[in-house]
Amino acid sequence: MTVDPALLLDGPRGRRLCLEFVRGLDVDAREADQLGSAIFFAAFDLDPGRGTSRILATTDGDQYSPPPHSPEAIARLLAVVPLADPDEHAVLSTLVATVDSARYWQEPDGEDVLAAAPELRELLARISTLFANSPHSAWWATPLAPETQWEVGFEGIPAGQGITKTASETLVRWHAAQVDEEVAAQRERPADPRAAWSGNWWSKPPTGLTRTTRALNSRGPAGLWLVEDSMGWDHATVRQIHVPADGRVFEIDSPDALAHLCRLFPLDVTASRRHDWYRATARNGRWVIPDWAQVAQNFDAVHLTVAGYLSTAGLAVPVESDQMTVLAGWDPDQTFWLKDVAQDESAVQAWGYDQDEGWTLSAAR
Repeated sequence: MTVDPALLLDGPRGRRLCLEFVRGLDVDAREADQLGSAIFFAAFDLDPGRGTSRILATTDGDQYSPPPHSPEAIARLLAVVPLADPDEHAVLSTLVATVDSARYWQEPDGEDVLAAAPELRELLARISTLFANSPHSAWWATPLAPETQWEVGFEGIPAGQGITKTASETLVRWHAAQVDEEVAAQRERPADPRAAWSGNWWSKPPTGLTRTTRALNSRGPAGLWLVEDSMGWDHATVRQIHVPADGRVFEIDSPDALAHLCRLFPLDVTASRRHDWYRATARNGRWVIPDWAQVAQNFDAVHLTVAGYLSTAGLAVPVESDQMTVLAGWDPDQTFWLKDVAQDESAVQAWGYDQDEGWTLSAAR
């Protein structure tokens, strides 16, 4: 399986990946410096929080004049900046930045708005093709890797210790909570999607389930690196999980796969998600998510590929003619186990984060 470069450009996170790569270019060229500045100022101008949550301060006062930074100007600069195949470090660091900048409870930030500009699509397509053809991203389109699944626990919460109930108990409680929240939201929240309301905005399975990711060779589990809205943790413990040999795994590898899962097992969450997802997608209508309690009757786990994440997360995905869904709050390559799985007590590791080195192995037992 290979990454589809066109599918990447259809997803908000996929487009952001391409823009993040441009921002991280280390090219000794005047055009590259101009491009970085142009992207900075364009993103500021396009950000919905300009002047409030995002403020520009300079020391030059009225004498400072920013460079041309319209999408057209950025497209002209990008057309002449040399692009090289990303190495392993560039692939991972760009993906990390893309994941960390995700937000589904408010409007897209200026960088996401800029990445969606029609003037940039053809040029960003050059970058999506570089990533799709890179040997360092080949695993992005692959299904669950059963031989190497690790659970990650950050900062004082060792892997596995946050799970106190069986998977079945967790799912039953989750379903009841979702139904109760939806009923309360229908009663208490306005139908106007523009109203200043917020609440439960994610669509992933319940947090109380076991979550695993594959190991990235010496870099450790992907779950150390690929964390949406991370809290800046610098210590983690990881524990290997024994995957059932006959486990039934549903793969979310595209928007179509998520839509199919929602059609099979829909749970209406219109009232409880309406306001957050309208801000995130500018779409209004009926919203559904997969009913994970029902999914568990047919599958043992659900795995989100990196390609599925980049093409799907944050997108208003059509399900039926009058229904949509959003993939929100789910880290790439993460598998949620809908059944209880066994931990390997002999394979526990401690990892630490260094600003220069990233995550490195501290100790193993």
